[in-house]
Amino acid sequence: MLHHFSELSLFNDQLISLSESKMLINTLNAHSFNIAQTDEDYAKSLISCDVLLPDGISVVYAMRLLYGKQFEKIAGADLFFYEMNRLNKIRGKCFFLGSNVETLKRISIQAKKHYPHVKVASYSPPYKAEFNNWDNQQMLTEINTYKPDVLFIGMTAPKQEKWAYKHFQKLEVGHVCNIGAVFDFFAGTVSRSPQWMIRAGFEWLYRLLREPRRMWRRYIIGNTKFVYYVFKEFVYYNFYQSS
Repeated sequence: MLHHFSELSLFNDQLISLSESKMLINTLNAHSFNIAQTDEDYAKSLISCDVLLPDGISVVYAMRLLYGKQFEKIAGADLFFYEMNRLNKIRGKCFFLGSNVETLKRISIQAKKHYPHVKVASYSPPYKAEFNNWDNQQMLTEINTYKPDVLFIGMTAPKQEKWAYKHFQKLEVGHVCNIGAVFDFFAGTVSRSPQWMIRAGFEWLYRLLREPRRMWRRYIIGNTKFVYYVFKEFVYYNFYQSS
């Protein structure tokens, strides 16, 4: 289980500093931090990945409060657009794993339009809570036959991170990027918040207002739990540990 921010090594640099070698890249926000409190495999995937991006203004503020460290928010969408621009320059290949066939078709169309020099392949896995051995082998075969420079996985957290962590050594790829909702953003099936809200740190509020029934538990209850975890860690390090 994940108990403290100190167990995590958050990325605090520019994306351009990422090497082109094989690496597993995850993102961290308040929601994923909460899940990791009770999901041991998910916690391992966050702790053990090569790069953990501070995706969420709440995470940035928490690191500033707890350790006085200045971080810049880097969302999964930021990683996606960086990777696609990089691949467009080097005429590289990417693979999209996740979502449904229609969304993947839309992604392919968008990619050809905006990144004409990037070769794109995809696979839509079965929609189920857990994959069996045949499912996993089929996904690995599809990916490894293509050998992409970047593998984008969009199966929602924590499913995507746990799958990537479990099968990372078997993947014949460059970067493995768990980017979740970015699939829908790029396909145009879900609109992302306006840039002014993103810059102001209110991207979460936009999603809550658009889908209150689906998102209220994540943002109202979830953010409250996150504040509690941060406060508890702040008290521990500033009072109990120092005494």
